[in-house]
Amino acid sequence: MFSFSICLISFVFLFFSGIFLFVGGFYFVLNDLIYFVEWDIVTLNSSSIVMTFLFDWMSLVFMGFVFFISSLVILYSDDYMHGDLNINRFILLVLMFVLSMMFLIVSPNMISILLGWDGLGLVSYCLVIYYQNVKSYNAGMLTVLSNRVGDVALLMVIAWMINFGSWNYIYYLDYLKNSFEMGLISLLVVLAAITSSAQIPFSSWLPAAMAAPTPVSALVHSSTLVTAGVYLLIRFSPAFSDYMCVFLFIVSGLTMFMAGLGANFEYDLKSIIALSTLSQLGLMISAVSIGLVGMAFFHLLTHALFKALLFMCAGVIIHTMKDSQDIRFMGNLSIQMPFTSVCLGVSSFALCGMPFLAGFYSKDLILELASNGYINFIGFLLFFVSTGLTVCYSFRLFYYVFSGDFNLSSFYNIGDDSLSMLYGMVGLMLIAVFGGSMLSWVIFHVPPMVCLPFYLSFMAIFVSLLGGWIGYELSKFSLGSSLISFFYYKYVVFSGSMWFMPYFSTYGMSFSPLSLGYCSLSASDLGWAERLGGQGMFWFMMYLSKVNQWWQYNNLKLFLVFFVMWIIILMFIVV
Repeated sequence: MFSFSICLISFVFLFFSGIFLFVGGFYFVLNDLIYFVEWDIVTLNSSSIVMTFLFDWMSLVFMGFVFFISSLVILYSDDYMHGDLNINRFILLVLMFVLSMMFLIVSPNMISILLGWDGLGLVSYCLVIYYQNVKSYNAGMLTVLSNRVGDVALLMVIAWMINFGSWNYIYYLDYLKNSFEMGLISLLVVLAAITSSAQIPFSSWLPAAMAAPTPVSALVHSSTLVTAGVYLLIRFSPAFSDYMCVFLFIVSGLTMFMAGLGANFEYDLKSIIALSTLSQLGLMISAVSIGLVGMAFFHLLTHALFKALLFMCAGVIIHTMKDSQDIRFMGNLSIQMPFTSVCLGVSSFALCGMPFLAGFYSKDLILELASNGYINFIGFLLFFVSTGLTVCYSFRLFYYVFSGDFNLSSFYNIGDDSLSMLYGMVGLMLIAVFGGSMLSWVIFHVPPMVCLPFYLSFMAIFVSLLGGWIGYELSKFSLGSSLISFFYYKYVVFSGSMWFMPYFSTYGMSFSPLSLGYCSLSASDLGWAERLGGQGMFWFMMYLSKVNQWWQYNNLKLFLVFFVMWIIILMFIVV
């Protein structure tokens, strides 16, 4: 009963707090208000450690989204984690996660940002290893060590900013924009952001973190850990130089393309959704790099809505499928689970950017403004091909999950039975339908005017339709045993394994140091050190004693001389 009460209390508190912050954020954006609150904790050598809170429309709306999604995830967890004996601990970990994210959102101060950042890293590790097995442990170590790189970068930013006399970075963004110090700080911030948002070459931890329970995935991949890096980039964007923006665009564009391509070869349901998160994060960071900071924040909010719903639908399907995540065992779920299928379809269409759903208002606008801006042909291709790949793997998912025959077992009894999970999904589905239009009306005082030729205006819809058709056709292919299949097999493996990044992040990082350690151990500790040290001395003394013994045994006069000598010595000692 206590587990239900802690879920209910957390749900009510977070839900109404989220609505209050929504309304506050809308009031702030309409009246152009910013509140800046400082609490001076300690002063050391003219550098003050200050707990600072920045309340503007961006932080309030984002906090409202985090609280709202967290409340529905906790309501969903009450049913999803029903048989778990440690559900109280799970809910408290989720609340600590939300608290850490809140610290990061409202902080324009590097000290308090590090507090929230480290809190996110630590609690995410505890949540990824929640199911205590070897796979979860490996995924947790990969997650926490990848994010540790970002922690070190933020610590170096704090150490460098002590020269400024304050850690409130918001004061220095415009003033020191082209200086060496701010260039170095922005480089370290970009490093921290691409580790948190899992951009190349730190992408492998994001699919590995799917070892966590599904409610955690819904929270982590929608509005907390992975979006922390994007939010930090949005806050620091005025300080980025042109070279930094080009670097960001290359990294995020390649990540967007790589994740969209890899999801088309994946058969694990949660991994497909994780790779779609990676692709959308690349889109957000690409928008930041070409100057569309407001668009990136807008897409961050709309993406949080439909991505949380997508993971919730995946959790219900996994429960129903007796904990199987392989989409090849699914099929015909549109008949067996109509409500869950509707929610999955709505969230997937919002992800694809279907007109008038939440994702359309942000994603289509980013593509049109990017077409209207100054990007080269490679960047243009990365944007639109990645959009086509998104629709491609979404339709492939539809084909495997909704159509055909049910492939798990001959006897089954499945349906939409769990009410608590469905309540949370209903709330998110409504917002995923209407949230994009409402946000666009509030955030943009004047609608953006984009003048494009006819073919560029319809390019996004065209690549979406083309990607959907290709995804449906590819779903019907099967690799046979012909020679041409073996010829293409290496390309399939390369594309489906995230360009071998999981191997680079695990074996690539550990193989060389372990090999060097083994060579050092066998050559020094177990080799020459033993030969010249204890064992070598032991064998040398043994050899001398054997020589002495052989000499004495084979020469009777010498043996008697030694015997007499020892007797004389003993007599002298006694006397």
